[in-house]
Amino acid sequence: MHEKIIILDFGSQYTQLIARRVRELNVYCEIHPFNKIPELNNNVKGVILSGSPFSVRDTNAPYPDLSNIKKKFPLLGVCYGAQFLAHNFGGEVMPSKHREYGRARLDFIDTDSALMKGIQQNSQVWMSHGDTITKIPDNYKIITSTADVKFGGFKIMDEQTYGIQFHPEVYHTEQGKQLLENFIVHICGCKQDWTPSAFAEETIKELRSKLGNDKVVLGLSGGVDSSVAGILLHKAIGKNLTCIFVDNGLLRKNEFEKVLESYKDMGLNVIGVNAKEKFLSQLKGKSDPEEKRKAIGRVFIEIFDEEAHKIKEVKWLAQGTIYPDVIESISVNGPSATIKSHHNVGGLPEKMHLKVVEPLRLLFKDEVRRVGASIGIKNELLQRHPFPGPGLAIRILGDITPEKIHILQEVDNIYIEGLKQYGLYDKVWQAGVILLPVQSVGVMGDERTYENAVALRAVSSTDGMTADWSHLPYEFLADISNKIINNVKGINRVVYDISSKPPATIEWE
Repeated sequence: MHEKIIILDFGSQYTQLIARRVRELNVYCEIHPFNKIPELNNNVKGVILSGSPFSVRDTNAPYPDLSNIKKKFPLLGVCYGAQFLAHNFGGEVMPSKHREYGRARLDFIDTDSALMKGIQQNSQVWMSHGDTITKIPDNYKIITSTADVKFGGFKIMDEQTYGIQFHPEVYHTEQGKQLLENFIVHICGCKQDWTPSAFAEETIKELRSKLGNDKVVLGLSGGVDSSVAGILLHKAIGKNLTCIFVDNGLLRKNEFEKVLESYKDMGLNVIGVNAKEKFLSQLKGKSDPEEKRKAIGRVFIEIFDEEAHKIKEVKWLAQGTIYPDVIESISVNGPSATIKSHHNVGGLPEKMHLKVVEPLRLLFKDEVRRVGASIGIKNELLQRHPFPGPGLAIRILGDITPEKIHILQEVDNIYIEGLKQYGLYDKVWQAGVILLPVQSVGVMGDERTYENAVALRAVSSTDGMTADWSHLPYEFLADISNKIINNVKGINRVVYDISSKPPATIEWE
């Protein structure tokens, strides 16, 4: 059991970033809703309170019970968390005279403070709050300020309790990593032994113990998550693992054949199932994104169930679920609202009578890649872009037809291969093409055309929780646009999506 930091989530868009920054310090952490605080055992070394879209002054503001935390564990409140520690323990929080959002600089630092050790005067921080602390209790001490925010950070005397009104987890806070390291390593005393190789070694050992001689079936997708999960399971139970790869007709061009070929030298026992017609028949006439997702999930489980029952005495279903899937699929009052249904979280019908094992459930995507590298998986597979479980169905806006799938596969192939040829593929987190439900007028030769438009999408990210649009070179976009329009019949217009997440999501549906 590793030492861990508990992060209480008040609904901030940055909560997952806090977790990633803690894990970058090789310390394990977990995110929990503020109103579902887990049992705090001896492995817990400290607690962080996240930011929030709420004001502590709101009547429905999140109010955690800190009776088993405050004074007993090192505690760090970030933004809303800091304001909560001030407002509810004798201080005062009021609306800011002007919204404090964006870059600021620390013009006072208490150099004796353990939290501020190594933080330089004039260091840039990132503010994002509409309220500000205007008064702190008598036993609170200021440890940092900016020109506009007097109570930029504080410590409660005779307690290892701290609060800061800026966000150390975001890139714009120049020494945010140092501040978090001060809290996690020096104040909480964490050993920093949460490493990819340690995770792999411990997970394989746990899987052997948990699964014993039981048979396990895993749905492979060809992506990073299911592949890493498959190899961990294979190393743990060997021939007792059977993998099933279903062709739903919504994969990239020639992907079914390519993926089956790539698994041949990995030692995995893989069964390929061609189920294109069944999926397309169930999608016919469906335009709503959630209806499409649910139809694909339902058919997948039916086919998977049928194939799994051909294998005698299977007791476990393995899934490549990762931590962002879990977080985004939890819905409580405020934090971590469900954005969209995830194909690999829940939805398992009771009729399968299989227990679920999820080797990667605790990891972010970049951690999955590092674990994969530590167990010898080829870089070519590990660096594959994420691909949605429902496949091209959610990149075809509107109803699904074989003709639309063919068009999108051709366009997508030109785009992805182009990224590789230009040396851009590894610089992008995820890329894809969206077939739009609009037609536009164009001219080809001397003739008027009225054909489809596609949107190219490419984003940079570390874990998919937040993402920025990739600034691809104009020369590349011009070349790809020209190739698509000249080579794919039915397309006469190409646009480039420059939306970030948030407020947009990476996929359009």
